[in-house]
Amino acid sequence: MKHICTVIVGAGQAGLAMSRCLSDQSVPHVVLERGEIANSWKTERWDSLRLLTPNWQSRLPGQRYTGPDPYGYMTMPELIGYLETYASSNRAPVEERVRVTSVKADAGGYRVATNRGDWTCDNIVVASGACNVATVPACASELPEHVTQLTPLDYRHPAQLVPGGVLIVGGSATGVQLASEIRLAGHDVVLSTGEHIRVPRHYRGRDLQWWMEESGLQATPITEVDDIERVRRVPSLQLTGRGDKRFTDLNDLQDQGVEIVGRMVGLRNGVAAFSGSLGNVCAMSDLKMNRLLRTFDAWAEGATGLRVGLPERFEATRVPSAARLSLDLASGRFSTVIWATGFRPDHSWIQLPIFDRKGRLVHEGGTVAPGLYVLGLPFMRRRDSAALDGVGSDARFLADHIVQHRGRHAALAAVAAQ
Repeated sequence: MKHICTVIVGAGQAGLAMSRCLSDQSVPHVVLERGEIANSWKTERWDSLRLLTPNWQSRLPGQRYTGPDPYGYMTMPELIGYLETYASSNRAPVEERVRVTSVKADAGGYRVATNRGDWTCDNIVVASGACNVATVPACASELPEHVTQLTPLDYRHPAQLVPGGVLIVGGSATGVQLASEIRLAGHDVVLSTGEHIRVPRHYRGRDLQWWMEESGLQATPITEVDDIERVRRVPSLQLTGRGDKRFTDLNDLQDQGVEIVGRMVGLRNGVAAFSGSLGNVCAMSDLKMNRLLRTFDAWAEGATGLRVGLPERFEATRVPSAARLSLDLASGRFSTVIWATGFRPDHSWIQLPIFDRKGRLVHEGGTVAPGLYVLGLPFMRRRDSAALDGVGSDARFLADHIVQHRGRHAALAAVAAQ
């Protein structure tokens, strides 16, 4: 049995940022990683994926991008190298291939059981990621046996797909990127989309992320949000890590030959049913996009005192005049369905009463219970909490909290040991 002040679970960007912040305050800690450093990026992402944020925005506590392409977007090998360099330069105390099997309360602190022995600690930081498990609807069991089912965690490249059409369910960032790649590889592709957020990669000559950061939108705190649970469920922006395209949206996909249908509402006897509200959903997405762009314009005028000129607006999302309402997946036309329907964290190993009735971990700005913290979840403390650039702010806050409460936790442990 080993004891240490703080255990961090996960050696991705969140866990490594937390480690750096604790080291800066001389807090003894260990980082337990089920695989290798940056494991999810190495083993659970498709080959062509790039970060959706530009390289200049790749900033972690004590490290920022200094390479030759600040306006590019990191490939997965580049990101993995960036995180490995970060861990090495910080001498992060990472123990790889250590799988945490349970976390329980123990003598004023916590007992962390792993496949390589147990730890006790005063604090534990859950930094194991927000996208551990792909969300697949229950109706997936109704698919015909000949249809292969994949999630974005399984998909690597178009060459792994068997010949035939591909139905992609989900029109956020992941869905539109996979639809474009698979269509360009020659497959017949249908994309089923519900609520989505259409945005341009660039606006008025600047990357969208520049506008998000400079206007202060990325740093919006949870205290300024009316319904934080709703905001945490907002779909990801329809973006791709390519600077040569203004949009990777439904119009772009239709230009490539992808058929767009509404949200999947059912699947029975091999027939998929789609909502007839595609037009309304697309109109709402355009409305939200234009509202966001007006916010940027208003900020620019306020910041400079100058009029920014005529608004830059874009063609509305095109919607088929007679959108398809059903699709027979047993006809032989389709061989693959990819469920790009979202992700959720895996906290099944935490054996503590800290979950709501839907099984979601309950926290307040990353604080779950005395000595128990979570890091890297969407909009944890700010809008950019789950981003590579945003996790550092939250890590600093939690490190300060751990330092401020170290004496109290030690006193509780001493009382419990008597």
